[in-house]
Amino acid sequence: MRHRRSGFVAASVSIVILTGTAFALPANAATASTAAVRGHLDAVTPVRGGVTVSGWAADSSTTASTKVTITVNGAATSIVASAARRDVAAAYPSLGAAHGFATTINAPAGRDQVCVTAFTKAGTKSASLGCSTVTVPNASPIGALDTATTSASSIALSGWAIDPDTASPIAVQVRVDGVTVQTVTASAARPDVGRAYPSAGPNHGFSATVPASGGNHSVCVVGVNVGRGGNTGVGGCKTVSVTAPGGAPALPPVSSAPAGDTSTALPTGSVASNGRVWKQTYAQDFTTPAALGQVAAKYPSMGAYDGYSDTSGQGKYSPSKVLSVANGNLDFWLHSENGQPLVAAVLPDDYAPHTTGRVSIRYKTTNTDGYKFVGMMWPSSDNWNEGEIDWPEADLGGTPRPASAVPGTFSNGGMSFQPSTQMFADSDTTSYHVATTEWDKGIVRFYWDGKLVASTTKAVPTTPFRVTLQAETAIGEGTVPASSSGHVDIDWISIWD
Repeated sequence: MRHRRSGFVAASVSIVILTGTAFALPANAATASTAAVRGHLDAVTPVRGGVTVSGWAADSSTTASTKVTITVNGAATSIVASAARRDVAAAYPSLGAAHGFATTINAPAGRDQVCVTAFTKAGTKSASLGCSTVTVPNASPIGALDTATTSASSIALSGWAIDPDTASPIAVQVRVDGVTVQTVTASAARPDVGRAYPSAGPNHGFSATVPASGGNHSVCVVGVNVGRGGNTGVGGCKTVSVTAPGGAPALPPVSSAPAGDTSTALPTGSVASNGRVWKQTYAQDFTTPAALGQVAAKYPSMGAYDGYSDTSGQGKYSPSKVLSVANGNLDFWLHSENGQPLVAAVLPDDYAPHTTGRVSIRYKTTNTDGYKFVGMMWPSSDNWNEGEIDWPEADLGGTPRPASAVPGTFSNGGMSFQPSTQMFADSDTTSYHVATTEWDKGIVRFYWDGKLVASTTKAVPTTPFRVTLQAETAIGEGTVPASSSGHVDIDWISIWD
């Protein structure tokens, strides 16, 4: 999946939650007519890579269909409850029948908490329809990177990959230092794999040889997903050393820049910070112009969410209508079309997994009501309980604050965050600034223009995360004004591992 926690807080309302299969109210239920929201969560059924959620919801003051928000481990998806439900119409003749919902949404493999919230037509009141914990079967690729060997100028690797949704061979991406350098099809005969996974058959092996410069490199293989699930690393990554011509491993250049580099230019090369040499795995200066709708073609290594609701449920991820590149900036144009707020979330190095990481961006925003921006690191598994790192985060034109979720604290639709006392940058986002997140083993640090704003040793992830730049509707601030139109401009981004 795609985005982080929901900001919804259930309002104080009267609600009837019907628990049986027959929906007629008893004769003594006259007070139910005062309820602002009515509904019922009928079922939450796990499927491979997702959950099917069904029920009904209605605003007691209108026959119009209303919004329902479904959260999976805190990640929100909004739909309209508009399917015909004759049983509901029979029980509530004044409401009509157009209030049912049944949808299947992505969910990470394992135990997931699924919660459903119903809203009034105006969106001003809400009520929980309940939560259910289910175990979701895996739908993402599985496999192994068996070998990775080197020569003077290349890396040879082999392994296998399967997608549980198909018996056909799938594509795998070979990534060196976080950059996809080759895509091959995992179709070679592997009798051992066929014996272990008889329903998939044996033809799922891969091998590849890719060029590499001298020095140490991280080699990973990502299975390209089919159906539900998502692109996923198959097996663990391997670190290899390539011997440069002349027989000695080449050492990467090391920058003397401090941890919170304030340079206006894109940093290049490795950087020494807090006793560690961080190796640059991704850098983007946005020098190739791209009109609206052309960013994906011009920048194919970047990923983006598309078609989903954002965290608050008001915005819709629409990269083709939001993203463009001009004057050396990746521009997010946040606006509404036909009453629908349009937003975007970009994955600069796609779904590359990081087990620690250092991310710097130089950016600015307009001062605009109804929208926010956050640079974040989010679990590759989409399981919010593994944590979340947010920096920088602020409404457009606001003063950023850092936050990191404490792994393992998910409860009642939320997480515990550190620092426990909110800290803020010393300026707002209406002019260019450099924000740096440094996630090391045992500590997360947050820098603003070279100055340490905060750090935490209590909220440090230990599982793979991906980098996301997320511009979306603000949380908990009411309906986004239809006239609001703002921008987030990313001058550059650099990632180190």
